[in-house]
Amino acid sequence: MLALVGALVAQRLVEDPGLVLVRFHGHDYRSTLVVALLLVVAGLLGLWLAWTVLALPFRGWRGFKRRQARARLVDGMSALHQGHWSRAEKLLDMAAERDASAPVARVAAAQAAEARGDVAAASRQLELLGDRYPVASALARAERTWAAGDAAATLALLDAPAAQPLPPRGLVLRANALAALGRSHEAYGMLGALRQQQALPTAALDALQARWAAASLAESADANALADRWDSLPKPLQSEPSVVGAYATRASAMRWDDAAARNLEQALATRWDEGLVAMYGKLPTTTPDARRAQIERWLQAHPESPAALLALAQVQRASAPWPVAEGTLHRAVAQGGGAQAWEALGEGYAAAGDPETARRCYANALRATRGEAPQPLPNRDLRQQIVDEAAIEVRDEHGLPRLRE
Repeated sequence: MLALVGALVAQRLVEDPGLVLVRFHGHDYRSTLVVALLLVVAGLLGLWLAWTVLALPFRGWRGFKRRQARARLVDGMSALHQGHWSRAEKLLDMAAERDASAPVARVAAAQAAEARGDVAAASRQLELLGDRYPVASALARAERTWAAGDAAATLALLDAPAAQPLPPRGLVLRANALAALGRSHEAYGMLGALRQQQALPTAALDALQARWAAASLAESADANALADRWDSLPKPLQSEPSVVGAYATRASAMRWDDAAARNLEQALATRWDEGLVAMYGKLPTTTPDARRAQIERWLQAHPESPAALLALAQVQRASAPWPVAEGTLHRAVAQGGGAQAWEALGEGYAAAGDPETARRCYANALRATRGEAPQPLPNRDLRQQIVDEAAIEVRDEHGLPRLRE
């Protein structure tokens, strides 16, 4: 189509080449339209060539300054990495004169100044970022306030409208600041954005998810908030020991002992954890027989669990004569129950009217916290002394505690 149009135009020009008349200071210049167009094109081309030649030195100077700034930026970052703080700050300050490298250079220069202990120079570098680079300025300032332990100031800097949208590092800082301010539920709600931005490795995000979930449950103001947050957690997280422990502790404080015990039982059915068993034994109960039966079932599967033995002894102390719980506690001591088992024994002997043995148990609890061997209890027959001797820990060839055979 273009060729056809060109042919038609050429034919018309051949038939009638046209006339261009230019009158200037009494002189007339005549030419055909084709020649006039060619002269105009040639004139524009000449002007472009003249401008290119005249601008060549200026372009060369700008290129030189750009290469110089890039070299200073590279050398400054290398000096910062090697620990030459003063040299790094000087080079980076000069590299920041170029707009393209200003954000990176100013932040790195502030790091160099702070590394050599000049807080005022570091603040000056960040102030030079000003409003021109609000995201870089807010992120650098937030990192400084977070390192200083001021979570509130960190959150205020990151929530500024000029700092939006936050980069991945800013999202991590904001979530940590929220958790530090007791707003772990909001930090937990940011996990989706953190995963989408790949702000941290998957393992680190999983650890933060469990930690923030547990803190969110512990921070629940009322029973409704606790129930809603617990129900919103994914099933695998509801069997995480730290998360279940936080829920059980908070539920027990709200007198939801049955709900706490039920969720502990479900978590222990999925994953065995000594800490959760110990917490289960300390929960108040209105059905001691059912509690004892549950613990005895666990002991059938984990007969050497000191936490299960301690939990059973606590139930027995509430519903059975002291000698029954006494025997269970000595089994717990023999299985490595440590200071908790000795302390429970001391409480039982004190309640049974044997203060001398109770004092010996409390002393053994103190020795257990120090890693020292406990002393046998007085007024016990040979069989009972053998059990006491089994509770005295010795060390293997690796320095780890084990029970005497």
